[in-house]
Order: sequence, then structure tokens, then C-alpha cells
Amino acid sequence: MTTPDTSREETLVLAVDVGSTSARAGVFDLSGRMVSTANFPFDIHRPRSDHAEHDSEEIWSSVCVAVREAVAGSGQLAAAIRGVAFDATCSLVMLDDAGAPVTVSTTGEDRWNVVMWADHRATAEAAEITATGHRVLDFVGNAMSPEMELPKLLWLKRQLPAAWARYGMAMDLADFLTWRATDVIAASACTVTCKWTYLNHQSPGWQDDLLTQIGLDGLQRHMRIPTVASQLGGRVGSLSQNTARAWGLPPGIAVGVPMIDAHAGALGVLGATPADALNRQLALIAGTSNCHMALSRDARAIPGVWGPYFGALLPHWWLNEGGQSASGSLLDYVLQSHSQRAMLGDDPHRAIGDYITRRRAEAGPGYAQDLLVVPDFFGNRSPLAKPHVRGVVHGLDLDASMEGLARLYHAVAVGVAYGTRHIIDALNARGYRITRLHLTGGQAKSPLLVRIYTDATGFEVLLPREADGVLLGTALLAATAAGQFADLPRAGQAMVHTSQRMSPDPAASNIHARGYAAFRCMLEQRQEVLNILHGAAPAT
Repeated sequence: MTTPDTSREETLVLAVDVGSTSARAGVFDLSGRMVSTANFPFDIHRPRSDHAEHDSEEIWSSVCVAVREAVAGSGQLAAAIRGVAFDATCSLVMLDDAGAPVTVSTTGEDRWNVVMWADHRATAEAAEITATGHRVLDFVGNAMSPEMELPKLLWLKRQLPAAWARYGMAMDLADFLTWRATDVIAASACTVTCKWTYLNHQSPGWQDDLLTQIGLDGLQRHMRIPTVASQLGGRVGSLSQNTARAWGLPPGIAVGVPMIDAHAGALGVLGATPADALNRQLALIAGTSNCHMALSRDARAIPGVWGPYFGALLPHWWLNEGGQSASGSLLDYVLQSHSQRAMLGDDPHRAIGDYITRRRAEAGPGYAQDLLVVPDFFGNRSPLAKPHVRGVVHGLDLDASMEGLARLYHAVAVGVAYGTRHIIDALNARGYRITRLHLTGGQAKSPLLVRIYTDATGFEVLLPREADGVLLGTALLAATAAGQFADLPRAGQAMVHTSQRMSPDPAASNIHARGYAAFRCMLEQRQEVLNILHGAAPAT
């Protein structure tokens, strides 16, 4: 917990983020400065290799601890907090009619009642929904992802019929948190448009014919899902007596419409961008996974890129969302699986980053250029939309030393950046003119990774003044819901600021042009190999 020296009372807002492993709370002033922050962990349950689950009660307890510590650390009276908002991963929460947890797990334990965003159990169901050819697919990149909620619900209905009979409520995690805080059931335009196939630009938004076609007819009625989505920048309700008591805050504080965590990060870095410049900007939220957010006035259907989603990031704007399912988690895996990990101490990413920075200074921008990685170890979300494909490594040798680890770590980071460049190519081919990346998330804290993103993509990278863009974006929602600003763009102008700009190194341009060309070649070769393995036998 951070505890700054704050002596005068001012208007503050509270932002709460629930990520993959912890709940974080941040107290912000209306200039966008984080006054204090705190976090508290919770568990991931993995009963099978492609299953990942949470306990919603544990998550809520972690939220309460983080909020109390952040509020205490602000040095202000609780009455100074005028607004609250949440963001969370796009995970699915299942409850009974009374709001008690009901299992989503093959173990049958009710405590595990959240299907985590990274859970890929519903890959077959996602393919089945894609095969319907329904018009909603035009707004999810023409392919349903197993990370979305309808495939997961369909899997639960088929595989856990006893639990399905007990379900009475289904919510995205961000909407669950808002319900716990206010006792109001609402569905954010961000969550249901991006993850539930709700068409926010149409009325009605829910496409009942699709739900009937895939065997989820009556879903809204059975699971108490609101008919109409709540629009971003609005107010869901007020902090309830019970939550206020648990948090040490007065009841009645405005609670805003929530967002998915990556979308909050995009709002936290793009919020001050003038409307006429948004077509050239990309928000890159780089953490466990990577999310790439681009905004346009017109609807742009881009194969393999989610969207276009209307009003899912800013009201009246269309959003396209690319993604990489494993980025920071892949770097974690490289460290955890290597024999040299024990030599890197308590902060292995910083230690290996410092080592690589020294080696790059000695070897120049061509360091480890003969080692190439396609980072799809957990499938390709964008722009190929192929959750079944896996990663590829070219140039791996028997070097088990620290240098061998450094070269592999560096190659993975470059491969992730090339994947981002591939997504930008897809966006720019359909009307965008992206030349600038706004970077936030855990990876933005690494000078090495920021430099790699800059050089490997060839684009200018901007870092926000407030390093935690996700919490800042959520603070914009809280401030607007509390009436401190007329709308989200005005909140962004007041609260979102840039601290640093980084330009590509000209000396690295040719190296990365060749590296990216080789990366694209490896994608084609991987598909050829898959065709041989799973297609007709080659002629002999």
C-alpha cells in the first residue's frame, strides 16, 4: 500500500480493478493523479489444463481489503470520495436466484463459480457458434472466441446439467462487482457488447434468434440478464449500506457503469486524444495478455479482430479490438521453465531486463536476431482468430546459460511485438492510419519491453503520466458518474496526460524489417505444416 502525504481535503474518486490474480483499488483526484493505491490477491483454480476458475466471494473479499487500505492511505476523509467505478477481466460469474455461488467446476465445488477469461474449455462450442454464420459474427471479427461468454454458457449447460438447473443469475465479472456494491443488476454496454454478442447499435440489442439456434433460448429470463445495456459514463446506482459499512465509506456514493479491464486501460490512455486524431492512435494494454484498441466514427469489420463494437469504449464511437492471449504470461513461462530462473532473485523480469539491456548495448540492435519466436503458445486471438494454433521457435540451441535465457526472453518479447505489428497491419488495411501506440499495463513498467515495442513495430510509443492506465480509466467512469464532468471526453481532457514519448531507433529499422518479414513467413510455414499433419497425406 502506498501512503502519500496528503493533508487537505479535496474531491476524490475510487477506482477498483479486478485482474487475473488480484484486486486493486486506487484513489484519484480530479486531475488524474493517483493519491493512494492498494491490492490484495486471490486464487486461480485449474482443475484441468484448459480450465481456469475463480471464487467470486474470495474476489469480493479481496476488493474490500484493497478498498479499505487505499482509502486509509489517501490521507483524506471518506466523505471526500464522491464516485466509485469498477473494471474487471471478462470472466463469467454464475449464481443462484438468491445470489449465492453455484459451481462452474468439474470438481463440483460451489466456491469455484467464475469461469476465468483465460479458460478455453469451450473451444468446440465457440467453433459451433461460428459455424452458424449468424449476423452477430460480423461484430466479433467473424469468429466466436472461447474467451467469450456464450460458448462458456453453452459448455456449462451441456457438461454440468445439475449446476445449470440451479443457476439463476449470470453476469460478467465487472457487472457482478457493481451489483455487489449497489444491489442493482445492470449490464454494462462494454461487457455485453464485447463478450455476449449484444448489438449496442440496434434495438433490441439481444439477438434471440441466435440464442434459440444455439440452445440458449430463454437465457435472459432464466439468468436475470437486463434487456437493455447501461451506457458508459452513466450511473448504475448508489453504494449500498452493507458495502459502505464494509468499506468504511458513507452510503449513497455514485457508482458508475463498469468496463472490462483492458477497455478501462484504453480509456485511461486515449481519453484526452482529440476526436480528429483517434484514427491514428492505438491503445496497447500489455499485461498477462495484450489488448489493442482502436476507435473510429464508422463501423469497420476486420477479419480476426473483435468488433466493430458500438459504444463499448466511448459513447457514439465504434471500437475494434485485437488481442494476444499470452504475452506477459508467456514471458513468465520462459522464466519459470528455465534452469537459470533461480539466479534472478525476487524480481526476475527486472533482473533479466537489466541483463539484456547490457547485452544490447554491447552487441547493438541486432542482438539475438537469429532467434525468432511466434508467440502463439495459447493460440492466436488476432488477427488469425485461430485458438488451436501454437507457438513456433526458430534457432533454438542447447545453450542453458544465462545468456541462453536472455536470448530466448528477448526473442519472445520481439515476437510479441511483431504480433502487435501484425494486428496493426490488419487495422490499417481496413481504414485506420495508426502511427502511434499508447502503452499501459504491467509491461509498460519495463524500459526494455517499451524499447522493444517501439523498435519492433516501428511506431512512436507514448507512456501516460499515470502509469496505471487501467485504474485511471476506471477513475474517469467514477468521476463522470458522480457528475464531476459532463461526459467521458471532458473527464479525459482533465485527467489523462502523457509523460514520455519514445521514437524508434533508426539503426534497428532494417533489422526489424527483416525480422518481421521472417515472422510472417513463419506464420505461413506453420499453416503449411498443419495442413500436412491434419490434411491429406503428402504425395510420395
